[in-house]
Amino acid sequence: MGILSFLSAFCILNLHSLAILANDYPKKSSLETYIVHVEAPDGQSFTQSEDLDIWYQSFLSTATSSSGEGPEIVYSYHFVFKGFAARLSPDDVKALEKKEGFISAHPEEKYSLHTTHSPNFLKLNQNMGFWKDSNYGKGVIIGVIDTGIFPDHPSFSDEGMPPPPAKWKGKCEFNYTACNNKLIGARYFSFGDTAPLDNDGHGTHTASTAAGNFVKGANVFGNANGTAAGIAPLAHLAIYKVCSPLCLESSILAAMDTAIQDGVDVLSLSLGRLNINFYDNSIAIGAFSAMERGILVSCSAGNEGPSNFSLMNAAPWILTVGASTIDRNIRATALLENNEKFHGQSTFQPNDFPSTLLPLVYPAMLNASDFSLRYCSPLSLNNTDIRGKIVLCDFGGKVASISKGIAVKNVGGAAMILVNSEEYANMTLSETHVVPTTHVSYADGLKIKTYINSSSSPKATILFEGTIIGDDHAPVVAAFSSRGPGLGSRGILKPDILGPGVNILAAWPVSVENNMNTKLTFNIISGTSMSCPHLSGVAALLKSAHPDWSPAAIKSAIMTTADVVNLAREPIEDEQFLPAKIFATGAGHVNPSRASDPGLVYDIKPKDYIPYLCGLNYTDQQVGIILRHRVDCSKESSIPEEQLNYPAFALTFTLLSPSQTYTRTLTNVGEPKSSYSLEIVPPPGIEVRVEPKKLNFSELNQKISYQVTFNRLSSAANNTVVQGFLRWTSHKHSVMSPIAVS
Repeated sequence: MGILSFLSAFCILNLHSLAILANDYPKKSSLETYIVHVEAPDGQSFTQSEDLDIWYQSFLSTATSSSGEGPEIVYSYHFVFKGFAARLSPDDVKALEKKEGFISAHPEEKYSLHTTHSPNFLKLNQNMGFWKDSNYGKGVIIGVIDTGIFPDHPSFSDEGMPPPPAKWKGKCEFNYTACNNKLIGARYFSFGDTAPLDNDGHGTHTASTAAGNFVKGANVFGNANGTAAGIAPLAHLAIYKVCSPLCLESSILAAMDTAIQDGVDVLSLSLGRLNINFYDNSIAIGAFSAMERGILVSCSAGNEGPSNFSLMNAAPWILTVGASTIDRNIRATALLENNEKFHGQSTFQPNDFPSTLLPLVYPAMLNASDFSLRYCSPLSLNNTDIRGKIVLCDFGGKVASISKGIAVKNVGGAAMILVNSEEYANMTLSETHVVPTTHVSYADGLKIKTYINSSSSPKATILFEGTIIGDDHAPVVAAFSSRGPGLGSRGILKPDILGPGVNILAAWPVSVENNMNTKLTFNIISGTSMSCPHLSGVAALLKSAHPDWSPAAIKSAIMTTADVVNLAREPIEDEQFLPAKIFATGAGHVNPSRASDPGLVYDIKPKDYIPYLCGLNYTDQQVGIILRHRVDCSKESSIPEEQLNYPAFALTFTLLSPSQTYTRTLTNVGEPKSSYSLEIVPPPGIEVRVEPKKLNFSELNQKISYQVTFNRLSSAANNTVVQGFLRWTSHKHSVMSPIAVS
């Protein structure tokens, strides 16, 4: 399955408090599932979950559906917020609004899914360094909310695994003995299912990326061969199946609610949707409750790049992960009759493809009026003469890459050259094609098209060259990786971090794939869905090494130690091979080993978010939805969003605000006695002044604050985004905070 298939996939889930069987889900066309937020009357509290459920049920006693179909609670939420999901009619909702304690109700939304070598690329090597020092994540529980899991895969063997921690309260809902000391829990919230079995592959892939055990000889058709391992190979896995195939908001909330109760340490969600306000974003609401209980929530940034303002999961208490390439290519080279060569990629590497030149055709040149021909859509190729030819197809056009190859094969085409769109530029994908294929860059595609145009009988072949390691452009920001700023809070830099997300090899449900009749137990796919579990695994390693660190401290350690250069020691590039903008990279590319020893961290306590949320001009009730209790913002010390103790600065200047001053507080987690000096690289057109210019620590966990003033100079260009950084450096540590100014 190719990336476009995954970008368009969807998902769903269910909750512990109301054990509704999947096949019992009401199929009532006149009712719709609503997410209902409520608040308890003054002085009333609920110490037992049963009491809370009874109170929730009392709301429905006021609703009398005119359809004759009684309103019905689907999920009752205990941890993510006070409220429930219910099947209601519009009249039912109007009746609910009259009940004391009612806050709001809205129809649930659908969320979209957003995965050998990558541990080595992150400098995680077996039996040495940080991997060994962090015990490979031993004792940490990663909860994965996705499409379920294929439990019999060798990546989920519990060889060398200790039993789960005593705090674990989860369940295994497979109808056979599938769970073990690696896969300690598996639950399903996907209606129509009877087990958390992965029928898609996405969940198995993300789970093994985060915490798969060591598996020797992992490969896809012999390519990318090596020992596969998740980033935290000795961490425990708890699976929450939510997608089959739709991901419904009520179910995602139910899974998060259950995971919090079960006792996970890290939550990994490779799904999301665009939202402006955090109080309207169920993942943000659930993540806040998780963060309050010490659970780090890692989420994918989305696959809507390279456009700005396309980022999802932008709440500051979430670790938002963008995607980048690794230094491995599975090379397939287009060779033209004029001896020009163009390197591309393909996972399908047939060893019997002829080296003789074959006729080369671009269907779009056969009929300029049929726009679909350029994308090789299945119907468009039916009336073309491409039998025995190599067919050039353009990437995109709402036709998945694998589907293009199927269309070519079905009408007798011999092979395919897949040409990137202009916006995807140099980022090529290695996919499991059904015909011999190479995926080449946009620029190379233009050259191939020029050759076809200039020749009366163009010919070509494809040379399959296998796995090549050593691309010094890596890491490159993936073209599809969503860019910031976040829509809901431009004063918070997003994404936070980049992680490997292009052509990632990981576990796959055993199935017959391709035309080689080979059973695949691993697959190579791409997306921010793949970068997210990489960071979930890194967070688990850090949690294992530093069990007392808060989610904010772990996040700060990851951000302030990130790499900002590629393997060639040049600034990280985007898909155009140009220096990437800060709203594409965030703080940079994760460096797990450095994150384990950051020296200083920017910590944030849950209560610190109250003045931040009030500063977003939310109403008291809207803030209360996130906090799960009433708040009076008129009595809180409301702050501008840029004042939150975040490890980065994201500023917006106007003519009315040429100067801005903020405070940050650093906590010493390095050497007890240490001194840090300041380095500033100001964004062009911005003056940056910091006081004090030196930080002297005398003990561990000591906190020291500094004040930073940003002044917009007369030379500053209008309507541009500029970037810089400030860095605190000791003889051992470097703590860098990026600065974005728009």
